[in-house]
Amino acid sequence: MWLILALSIVAVGVFLERIMFFHRNSPPIDAFLSGITNLIRRGQFDEALTRCDDAYGPAVRVVQASLLKRGLPKAELREVVQEVAQMQVPRLEANLPLLATIAQIAPLLGLLGTVMGMMHAFMQIDEAKGAVPVGDLSASIWEALITTAGGLVVAIPCYVAYNFLASRVQAIIIDMERCGIEVIQLITLSPQSAPPSSSSSEKAPASGTDTPEKKAAANDKK
Repeated sequence: MWLILALSIVAVGVFLERIMFFHRNSPPIDAFLSGITNLIRRGQFDEALTRCDDAYGPAVRVVQASLLKRGLPKAELREVVQEVAQMQVPRLEANLPLLATIAQIAPLLGLLGTVMGMMHAFMQIDEAKGAVPVGDLSASIWEALITTAGGLVVAIPCYVAYNFLASRVQAIIIDMERCGIEVIQLITLSPQSAPPSSSSSEKAPASGTDTPEKKAAANDKK
């Protein structure tokens, strides 16, 4: 029972820590994304990056990476966004395996305690040569069953808490994917974000230089 109690305290600590983490890293995505899209349409990428610096959350980091790498081709930009999103997932799933483990082993510990208690009760019967009072025997069995009840009391809320936190993680992952897709589409369609083309860097021939057309015209005159 002491071990089951310790596991329940750990489970409560993990659940509260994850709730606070998700609260800090789950800003209103719709409002944030609306403001970012308006800035991208106007070509104000510096203002968009400043807004990302002031916000928190995995989805914000995905948008920030998209803006920083906006000069890349669309395929490479998508790969960069996917890598950033994958790096955020371990932070979201931190401590969740511990909560799932507690939910799985708490009933087993309770069953182990019950089996040990029943073994002790039957040892008393054997020592008393079957002349154990019914009251003493029932008390021993009742004490043995307490551990099973305690294990179930800890395991059931842990299962519920784990599924709730897993759903929160999945919702944040969906927000990251949505933000990445929308921002990449906007950056791709925005002319201000397009990288300079190679043709624009080519210099026109100097006025004093004879081009093939000029040479052909001179030969015709001759």
